[in-house]
Amino acid sequence: MKALYGQQNSPGEEMTFVFQERENLPPSRDHEVKVQVRACALSWLDTKLLSEIKVKKELVPVGREISGVVLEVGSKVTFFQPDDEVVGILPLDSEESGVCEVILVHEHYLVHKPEKVCWAEAAGTVRDGLRAYTALHYLAQVSPGTSVLILDGASPFGTIAIQLAQHRGAKVISTAHSLEDKQYLERLRPAGARVIDVSHGKIDVAESCLEETGGLGVDIVLDAGVRLYSAEDEPASKSQLLPHKHDIITLLGVGGRWITTERNLQLDPPDSHSLFLKGATVSFLNDEIWNLSNVQQGKYLNILWWCYIMDKLSNSIFRPQLDEPIPLYEAKVSMEIVQKNQARKRQVIQF
Repeated sequence: MKALYGQQNSPGEEMTFVFQERENLPPSRDHEVKVQVRACALSWLDTKLLSEIKVKKELVPVGREISGVVLEVGSKVTFFQPDDEVVGILPLDSEESGVCEVILVHEHYLVHKPEKVCWAEAAGTVRDGLRAYTALHYLAQVSPGTSVLILDGASPFGTIAIQLAQHRGAKVISTAHSLEDKQYLERLRPAGARVIDVSHGKIDVAESCLEETGGLGVDIVLDAGVRLYSAEDEPASKSQLLPHKHDIITLLGVGGRWITTERNLQLDPPDSHSLFLKGATVSFLNDEIWNLSNVQQGKYLNILWWCYIMDKLSNSIFRPQLDEPIPLYEAKVSMEIVQKNQARKRQVIQF
């Protein structure tokens, strides 16, 4: 039985991915569930975050969003029985690679998968759904009639965020990074999101948003990263399609909420003063917080199933941006693409 792992020999070096042979798993312990994996979504490995929370491994397990069938349960497992169909996200410190035929998972990281949701969609939606719900419900408190700007809406995360915001009755504005992205967003159902094509660099996002809102600014901004410096000072890796932080502050309305994925956001005194005058807030989106604090476990499971993600996926409210399912033998190449941030659709390994 093979499993996929990432290997980084020295800091700053590109990660390489290798298959490792695994021995047969031991019987499930008290609260463990043995799962036959049917699909596993691939996500970028945040080695910096792993280092910061003191998780140091020579080989980092690859693939945390899984769906599959329960083969065996531990003596104290209460949520599941053999043959149940499940979906979940493995914790950051998991020793298990989701890109493996059979794994052991603690029962508190899994929920039941709806029967009519396919394996690939379940695994490919669970993380983006969690991020979108965390951003728009817990951090932004989106409600009917609010205006929401979602940057890079054609990304897998952006797609789910648009659908969630529209489901909540918000007026959505989104940016597209290419003509293909623009066409994709215009085909999304339900229609209604205003699309701003920034691919040519000729469109001013702040000006467009202010025009769209009658000069009032948007209530909620969900970014996909921002530029912190002028073009000549910005690192080459930072996309010039991203808006500058000043653009975000300019287009934010009174009492607005800026939800950022930019972990190194630096606000100068004039930036803070502008936010103060608007009574606006800045929140940081880190979806790993649910698994970093055990006290949130019940709420986390509620989000995955009863409250949101699987329920909305089952009812076709969420329609994920997935690539064609990938066979196991192509997992290594696909993960290399994901780690370089070159995949525009969610990559899912199907067993």
